[in-house]
Amino acid sequence: PNRKLPLLRAPQQEGWIYFSSSIYYVSTEKKNWTESRDDCRERGSVLLIINSREEQNFINMWRKYQEVWIGLGDSETEGVWKWVDGSELITGFWRAGEPNSKGDEDCVINEWNWADYPCNSQFNWICEKRIMTI
Repeated sequence: PNRKLPLLRAPQQEGWIYFSSSIYYVSTEKKNWTESRDDCRERGSVLLIINSREEQNFINMWRKYQEVWIGLGDSETEGVWKWVDGSELITGFWRAGEPNSKGDEDCVINEWNWADYPCNSQFNWICEKRIMTI
């Protein structure tokens, strides 16, 4: 177990935060959804996948009142929300009245709760890297 400690420390020094079995990176700039997803891939991670209320609450502590892209969209099939890893949405934390698909809103931001938004909008984003699997 001691061999893993330096691995945990290194990402945190680069702006990564640890929670549960993942580490998270909160961007300091704004990009569109696709650029945000690609940035996460370049960091060896994925655009944030939220699996629980605990994770949602944790993310809300770290996004500093910014709207952030998460790795959820319905660009393949309208109304079928999928995560960037291809899994379908099971539990969502939508804001009241969302998703509303007004216009072309195929991507999702987290602003305390979730809202669908046009994918070419510019927001900060959060990357997630799983560090242990059970």
